[in-house]
Amino acid sequence: MQNKKDAQKLHDLRHSAAHLLAQALCELYPGTLLTLGPVTDDGFFYDFLPPQGTISEADLPAIEEKMKEISARNLPIVQKEISKEEARELYKDNPFKLELIDGIEEDTVGLSCQGDFCDLCRGGHTTSTGDIKNFKLLYVAGSYWRADKDKQALQRVYGTAFETKKELDTYLQRREDALKYDHRRIGKELDLFSFQPEGVGFPFFHPKGKQIFNLLVEYVRRILTQNGWQEIATPIMLSEKLWHQSGHYEHYRDNMYFSDVDDKRYAIKPMNCPGGCLIYKNRPRSYRELPLRMSEIGLVHRHELSGVLHGLLRVRAFTQDDGHIYCTPEQIESEVLREIQTITKAMRDLGFENVSIALSTKPDNAMGDNALWQQATDALASSLKKAGLEYTVQEGEGAFYGPKIEFMIEDSMGRVWQCGTIQVDFFMPENFDLEYVTNEGTTARPVMIHRAMFGSFERFLGILLEHYKGRLPFWLAPVQARVLTITDEQRPYAQKLFDTLKQHNIRIELDESSDQISTQIKAAQLQQIPWMLVVGKKEVANNTITLRHRDGKQEFGLTVDQLLERAQELTPTEMLPIR
Repeated sequence: MQNKKDAQKLHDLRHSAAHLLAQALCELYPGTLLTLGPVTDDGFFYDFLPPQGTISEADLPAIEEKMKEISARNLPIVQKEISKEEARELYKDNPFKLELIDGIEEDTVGLSCQGDFCDLCRGGHTTSTGDIKNFKLLYVAGSYWRADKDKQALQRVYGTAFETKKELDTYLQRREDALKYDHRRIGKELDLFSFQPEGVGFPFFHPKGKQIFNLLVEYVRRILTQNGWQEIATPIMLSEKLWHQSGHYEHYRDNMYFSDVDDKRYAIKPMNCPGGCLIYKNRPRSYRELPLRMSEIGLVHRHELSGVLHGLLRVRAFTQDDGHIYCTPEQIESEVLREIQTITKAMRDLGFENVSIALSTKPDNAMGDNALWQQATDALASSLKKAGLEYTVQEGEGAFYGPKIEFMIEDSMGRVWQCGTIQVDFFMPENFDLEYVTNEGTTARPVMIHRAMFGSFERFLGILLEHYKGRLPFWLAPVQARVLTITDEQRPYAQKLFDTLKQHNIRIELDESSDQISTQIKAAQLQQIPWMLVVGKKEVANNTITLRHRDGKQEFGLTVDQLLERAQELTPTEMLPIR
């Protein structure tokens, strides 16, 4: 992970690149009205209103050349403060900038100038335009002033910039790979899932996609069972009053779906936690039951705006691998340590070796006792140290109800995804008046720990498909093997092989076409099937199999027992058949 100094340096470079883009637009298209040009996680963009017509992606090379020309001028970038009156006079013909100036509380405004080009700005730049060398404009999009669709439609140009050409080239290659291996494209090619106009934002899982989904669910269930978790299920629709009580209504009502039933208002659940609290509170609880671990593979719905929907990565209905631990403050550390070890192992099983961890601490809007916050934060930090893991501290980034640990995984294309979380919650037990009877016969409030390994099965599946570029590991592949024959004479032997492996829980198919072996192999490779079991006269005579891997590597003379041993070696212990 970047240190703060390097991160700020990159931020300033990209901020300056946004201004460089703005200057290029103004020089190429006189009369352009500039609005805002912020830095993003991957680069920068600038929103503007062109004087006439629209800018297309075909115009980007010319804009980029103009940016290079301005960069070559090596213009000093000067930051200064001017009065609002001066700023209004400077931007008297730009209603967008005038609105921004009116919204500034101070008597002065920041202005960044390079040559004869100036833009409203708070600062944070390189020393000159000559420092901005390694940049690339990526694409054009539409936008609205203040992100309000009822306001002026604008154009937006996205770009990125880096300190070195190598970093830029690496990013562009990863971006090209990301487009090439987009999970939506893979999902269509492998017939895994689809999205239909009758349910925008709601995924439809096809048989093979559902197979992968179920394997992930089974993996989670087996781990949780081994670790003393009990699985529950709560209704998908509950009284609106519950969401007021939990506090979610205030924060999530704009993203919730509602329905009237028998003249009462209900809400489709956007999360599982409140239903779990009702199960906890269904009867008196004793300290002897704590820690109490309850998991739920629960389907939730959230109304996301259509503009942010993105395949399986951002949907309106998704399945959470939710877990809630009810424990005493003294038990937080041991419970968190167990979950840290479980999540890190799960990430390794699924092929993510590079896992970074962050500890988010008390924010300004936190609720609850300071001493309890400190105890919980210390417990999370101690658990991470005992697990032997390095972590960064994100001061003030915790939730208002408690500190949390976040797990970030890096995929094969160098992208980082936030997936697993462990969150301490003082708020929910208070709202639901949860209690347990202590060993002294008094009552006390339990601490609630929220835990998720994947966060969302749908999103995690999308990440997996892109990480593996569709070539899922053997144990996760919906079809693990396909039997191919050289001629029809080997069909009886192939059928026997198919039946034997199927009885041993290998997900297997038999190619029953009359295609040539080369065509059969190509079809299996396009479907990303890990094993092609080729049988000809020689294999039938020797009672063996030729194993062809999807990368073209071949192994000859294998027996069924050797194949089964290999399959076992490629499968996480948790997923092996229970004998």
